[in-house]
Amino acid sequence: MELRRVRYFVAVAEELHFRRAAQRLHLAQPALSQQVRKLELELGVQLLHRSKRGVALTTAGSAFLHEARRLLRQADEAARTAQGARDGMLGNLRVGHLPDTLPSLLLRAFARFAAGHPGVNVAPETVTMRRGIEDVRAGRLDIAVVGLPAPVSGLEVTPLVVEGTVAAIADRHPLSGRASVPIDRLAEERVVLLPRSTNPAFFDSVASAFRTAGIAPPVVESAEPTVMHTLLSVAAGLGIALLPSSAAERYSAHGVTFLPLDAPSPTTEIALVTRANADETMVTAFLRIARTLERPHLHAVASL
Repeated sequence: MELRRVRYFVAVAEELHFRRAAQRLHLAQPALSQQVRKLELELGVQLLHRSKRGVALTTAGSAFLHEARRLLRQADEAARTAQGARDGMLGNLRVGHLPDTLPSLLLRAFARFAAGHPGVNVAPETVTMRRGIEDVRAGRLDIAVVGLPAPVSGLEVTPLVVEGTVAAIADRHPLSGRASVPIDRLAEERVVLLPRSTNPAFFDSVASAFRTAGIAPPVVESAEPTVMHTLLSVAAGLGIALLPSSAAERYSAHGVTFLPLDAPSPTTEIALVTRANADETMVTAFLRIARTLERPHLHAVASL
């Protein structure tokens, strides 16, 4: 059933006159009459009584008119939705982020984007680095937040911010009363890290910092890839956890204190990854906002 024939029928049903309906539709009257007749043949029912005195709706025509109007409203709404999505004003923006890293700069970008695009639902999802990149490639995510370096060849990379490192220390630990922690003081401590697969760039930056400092503390990978589980391990006395600095802004745990590491401490470049040359207005708008909030000086980190 063609929508244009439904529109033609509604015009005739509202005017109850073929000539006036044809003028309203900017059609020739014979063409309009022919299209309405084809609609009746397609439905297998007579919608209109035609006589020399005029046009009247049949019982079937009256019933169909109600549904036809509803169908046309739905079609118009579907068209507006598609156009809104094309223009970046409607739809879902699917963003994958790492469990341990969600910089405040990114949260500000979310807030500014939401204010300018109230019809877009920002749908965040926690993913590992590799899963986020794979989901962007496959179109399951629009944006992934990753630490660099990462296997991002063929994708567009937008540098966002360089994150430092904080130590999560149990309040009863002797180091908890300090303003900061020298990295060499970790030499004899058990260091708790999220599994490397969660955020390889951060894990490797910590390992590199240990080598530079000439220390080799025992490293315990958290049994679960979540920051809260890691903090519970710290509170239970398993060791001192190292986390990206944004974790201190998002999490707290009773009996655990976050302290910065003294320089030179591990840093990780955080970036947004999207499909290259994707014609997606929502993504483009979000990246534009993120770039305006970008810090001017980032440490260069090569991609794999």
